[in-house]
Amino acid sequence: MTKAAEISQLSGSDLLRLYRSRALSPVTVVTEALARIDRFEPQINAFVVVDKDGALAAARASEARWHRGEPMGLTDGLPATIKDNIDVQGLPSRKGSATTSAAPAAADAPAVARLREQGAVILGKTTLPEYGWIGVCHSPLTGITRNPWNRERTTGGSSGGAAAATLLNLGVLHLGTDGAGSVRIPAAFTGVFGIKPSYGRVPAYPASPFTVLAHQGPLTRTVSDAALMLSVIGGPDARDTTAWNTPAPEFRSGLDDGVRNLRVAWSPRLGYVKELDAQVEAAAGKAARVFAELGATVEEVDPGFAEPIDILHAVWDAVAATIVDEVPPAEQEKMDPGLRRMAKVGRRTSLAEYLAAHVRRTQRAEHMRRFHARYDLLLTPQMPIPALEAGRVTPADGRFGEDWINWSPYTYPFNLTQQPAASVPCGFSSDGLPLALQIVGPPRNDALVLRAARAYESVCPFATLAAPR
Repeated sequence: MTKAAEISQLSGSDLLRLYRSRALSPVTVVTEALARIDRFEPQINAFVVVDKDGALAAARASEARWHRGEPMGLTDGLPATIKDNIDVQGLPSRKGSATTSAAPAAADAPAVARLREQGAVILGKTTLPEYGWIGVCHSPLTGITRNPWNRERTTGGSSGGAAAATLLNLGVLHLGTDGAGSVRIPAAFTGVFGIKPSYGRVPAYPASPFTVLAHQGPLTRTVSDAALMLSVIGGPDARDTTAWNTPAPEFRSGLDDGVRNLRVAWSPRLGYVKELDAQVEAAAGKAARVFAELGATVEEVDPGFAEPIDILHAVWDAVAATIVDEVPPAEQEKMDPGLRRMAKVGRRTSLAEYLAAHVRRTQRAEHMRRFHARYDLLLTPQMPIPALEAGRVTPADGRFGEDWINWSPYTYPFNLTQQPAASVPCGFSSDGLPLALQIVGPPRNDALVLRAARAYESVCPFATLAAPR
C-alpha cells in the first residue's frame, strides 16, 4: 500500500499509472487530499469551499470504473480544484466578493465540464482577490491567502489559492484564470508551473468581465500534468463564441522533443523594465543559458515594443468601473477599497479611449507575430521581485508606487497580445522564496511553450514542499 506521505508527492501521470495497475485507488488519493486540505487550510487559506461529499462520491465512481478496466477519460480519478470565478455546478461562485450570491451555480463552466467528462474529481474552489483585480490574493470575502514557502508573503494572484494548493499537492490539476498575469504571478511566487494558453484555446462561459484579456489555464507541479490538463480543458464548447472550438490537441505528444536548433530570444528587461531584483536577473539568466546547453541558439534581444501599461489601464480600469457599478450603491462599501478606487479612475475612460486601446493591443500582437518569425521563443524573468508581503497590494519599500501593475511588467503584455506564456520555476532567493523564468511562444503554439518548459524541467526539476513553513 502506498503511504500517505508518498501519495502527496505523486504527479497526475504517476497516479494514472498506479490506478491502471490497481496499486492505488482514487478513493485513497482523494481521501488523502481532503485530509491534507483539512490539515493545511488553517495555515494557508486557499479554499473558499471544499466539497468533501461530492469528491468522495466521484472518487468511488472512478474507482469502480478503474476496477472494470473502463476509465472514463484522460483524467479519471485525478483530484482537481477550480478557481472561484469559474462556475462549478452545485457550488457558489463568490469571486472573492461579499456582494455576490451564495447560491450554487446551475451548470459547469466549459473547462469544468470537460474535466468532469474525463473523470476528474472536483475537490472544491480556490481563493482569489475580489473579481481578480490585483496580482496578490486577499479579499473582503476570504481574507489573506498565504504562501506556503513563507506565510508572511503572498502567493501572488489572482489565482493564489490555486497556486498554494498546487504547491502542497492538494489535488494535482488546478484551474486558474489569467487576465494580466493571474496564473503566472502566483506560479512564480510559489514555485509551481503555470501556463496561460493562447486566447481562445480554452473556452470560457460565462464570459470574463476582462473580455479578451482573460485566459483560463492550468497550474500544476509538473509540465506533463499541465499538458494533460490542457488537452482536456481545451475541448470545444459552443457557449463561448470567441473560442476556437476545435478539438484540443494531445499536448503530451512531442512534449519531450527538446529545444535543439530553436531560435530563442532572451530579454532580461523587455527594453523598459527599470526595477529588477539582482537575484531574479541572475537566476533567470542562468535558466536562459540552460536552453543554450540544450542545443538552442540563444541571443539577448528585446522584442522592441514600448511599455504598454497605458493600453492595459485603459481596459483594466474601465472594466473595474463596470464591475463596481453593477453592485447596488448600498453594497459597494463591502467591496475592496482598492477596486473602488480603480473603478473611479475607470469611469473617466471614454468609449473612444477604450476602443483605441483594443486597436493598439492588436498592433502589439502583430508586432509580436513578426518577432516570432525570427525567434521561436522569447524568454524573460517572470517577476522582477520575489513574493511581496502578504496583505499588501504593492511592496512595502515603496519603489513601485501604489499601482500593482508596476511590479508585474513581464506578464500583462502577453495578455494584450493573447499569445501563450508559461511560468517556470528556476531557483530561490537568498531568503528561500521561489524565482521564475517566463517562456513566451508564438500565437497558438502552446505546444512549443510546453515542450520548452519540459526541456528545462528535465534537467532542472522543480522543487516541491510537503507542508507550509
